[in-house]
This record gives sequence, structure tokens and C-alpha cells, in this order.
Amino acid sequence: MSIRWTYAFIDRPAGRFDRAGEFWTAVTQTRLSEPRGEHKEFATLLPSGEADACVKIQGVASGPGGAHLDFAVDDVREFAGSAAGLGAQVVDDQGTLVVLRSPAGQLFCAVPWHGESVRPPVVHGSRLDQVCLDLAPSLYDAEVTFWSALLPDWESRPGSLPEFHALVPPPGLPVRVLLQRLGEERAGSAHLDLACADIEATRVRHEELGAKTVAHGRHWTVLRDPAGGTYCLTGRDPETGGLPRA
Repeated sequence: MSIRWTYAFIDRPAGRFDRAGEFWTAVTQTRLSEPRGEHKEFATLLPSGEADACVKIQGVASGPGGAHLDFAVDDVREFAGSAAGLGAQVVDDQGTLVVLRSPAGQLFCAVPWHGESVRPPVVHGSRLDQVCLDLAPSLYDAEVTFWSALLPDWESRPGSLPEFHALVPPPGLPVRVLLQRLGEERAGSAHLDLACADIEATRVRHEELGAKTVAHGRHWTVLRDPAGGTYCLTGRDPETGGLPRA
């Protein structure tokens, strides 16, 4: 049950779909596909050249949005069945696409693999390469166990700080998973992370495009995009995703 490709989904309120598309295509140096779906709520960020897309946008009907993952696999039903056996809930089975919810409530999808294999390049010293799941303390350990079992070919390892756990995919897959234990009990959520060669330079560029700085951390800066969603710039190597050596 191999994961052939991964997609990071930018989930934003439907009324801010266009603004999100404008900002994130500028950030990733891509162009937006034609919208699709019953309500024109989906679009793909298309890179130039021979690279394959690995980021998509969804306009959500309610709530503030966030982020989620799509896993492209050879056998959607096998993957969905394995996830359900580990404790995931099937939310919507569309046959060729299955929407699931992790034990902590995080949505993710199993989708068919269509031959994607070429990772988009680093753009302006950064790369959108990670979905971070923000988890209440009471749910964190079980969620680490779930994702580690669901992705057995990925490296499951403690993060740089005790409140983080990383799931690093095999070489070539474009999107990683990070789990973060929050300091309070609240509903789970997810956000996007970018690996940046220079956080400050990237922050300045993003602010010029309309983002606002929210907070600064040890190795990251939190921003809010023009569509209202928060995301992080992290001091990881945009080529490898790893933290710089001390």
C-alpha cells in the first residue's frame, strides 16, 4: 500500500477563494487551474515546466478552513480500508475518491494516482512542503500512533521539540506531515508550513503580497494570508525539509 504522491490542500472560506488563489499562486510561482466541482470550489496550483502539482485550493462552505492532505494511491479502496481499520471514519465514499477523518477529527482523502512524480522546485528560497496537524494534548499520542501506522513506509520520528512529531515521506514525495501537541484542549485543526532558506526574506515578500505577521517562534514565523488563514514559515532546508545543523 504505497503512497505514490501527496497533495497539500489550502482550505479557505468560499467567499475568499479568489483571494486565496491570487496569493498562493504568487507565493508558489504557479498558475491556477480552471475551478471545478459542483460549486466551483476546487482548483489546482499548476507549476511551470515538467513539474507536477502538489498543492490545491478548496473553498469551504462553513468555518475558517485550514489545511488537509490528499494521498494519491494505486488502490483507493485498499488505502481507505486500511485507514478505517486503524480507527479512521469514512465521511464520504465517492468510489474513486474517499474522504476520511482521523481519530482526532482531521480530514484527509484517498485519491487515485495519475502518474505524478516530478516535484515542483524551490521558489524564491522557499517551498510549501508540510501540513501540520494541531492537536489537543489528550489526542496527540493516539494521533501519532494512527498516522505512523497508516504511513508505514514513512520515517516516524520525534521533532526538534517535545511537542512535535514528524512523518517524513520517502524521497520524491512533496508533502510531509508534522503533528503538534497544543498547550490547551480544543478542537483539532491543521495549517501549512513552508521551508525557508531565509525566514525574514520570505516574510517580507509575503507581506508585500498581502500577508500579515501574527507571531514569531524559535524556528518559525506565523503569518495570516489575505484569505484569513494562518500558516508558518519555518527555518528548514527547502531542498530536504530538514532543520539546519546547529
